[in-house]
Amino acid sequence: MLSKSNKIARLKRILKGMNKVVLAFSGGVDSTFLLKIAVDTLGKDNVLAVIAKSLTYPKREYEHAKALALKLGVNFMIIKTKEAENENFLKNPVDRCYYCKKELFEKLASIAEKKGFNFVIDGFNYDDIRDIRYGSVAAKEFGVRSPLSEAEICKDDVRRFSRQLHLSTWDKPSFACLASRFPYNHRITKQTLKKIGKAEEFLYRQGFRQVRVRLHDDIARIELFSNDINRILINQMLRKNIVKKLKQLGFFYVTLDLEGYRTGSMNEVLKRHPIIR
Repeated sequence: MLSKSNKIARLKRILKGMNKVVLAFSGGVDSTFLLKIAVDTLGKDNVLAVIAKSLTYPKREYEHAKALALKLGVNFMIIKTKEAENENFLKNPVDRCYYCKKELFEKLASIAEKKGFNFVIDGFNYDDIRDIRYGSVAAKEFGVRSPLSEAEICKDDVRRFSRQLHLSTWDKPSFACLASRFPYNHRITKQTLKKIGKAEEFLYRQGFRQVRVRLHDDIARIELFSNDINRILINQMLRKNIVKKLKQLGFFYVTLDLEGYRTGSMNEVLKRHPIIR
């Protein structure tokens, strides 16, 4: 296991070996930290951050990524991805993320080739190895590198280093695309993506820092941090407003998951029903 100082040194060595990189930039904790280190190590002109707009990501996340890129003063460009038009993606199989990442990485690889950059990199960190990540298959197909993972930098490291660098994202809650709110094999539709996005946006406006609205047919299963669960339970008016809004959006039933927010909760079913794979 590398020491924390050795991890940063190794990350910089890895990046120096790449010389010029295109970075898949979401504005999240990992990609923001990686962007900062890449620019500091390689220089501004040798790093291009690419922000993808898509129906699977809410406008709030896109605007945040764009604002961060402007604040950091880096070179960036904005592209549109069309995974929501891919029938393989819309069927929502267990390897759904493969089709999404393939769409993204294919575009990034093309940009890198046309603009003379040597590598495409992403913010995949060392912890992500333990999760179900079909997007990593697409990454291998297009030769995408994951410097954080290669340097054995985990999520806690990223947050600690980001705080030391005074990056505003150091404590930003994790975010995954809206498609992750659907149970596997439940068809993804543009209309439902928008419905879930509006539901989560409403909850964010109520002051919740971490929100997931998981879809189960006509049921909305809300995941929040534990302290926010308590807030809803003791605040009757807030609870009524949430129910009213989500029913207006088209949900028949509105439920609160007492287990709270956890990454990849839709993957839990795979352990009990592997046939879904």
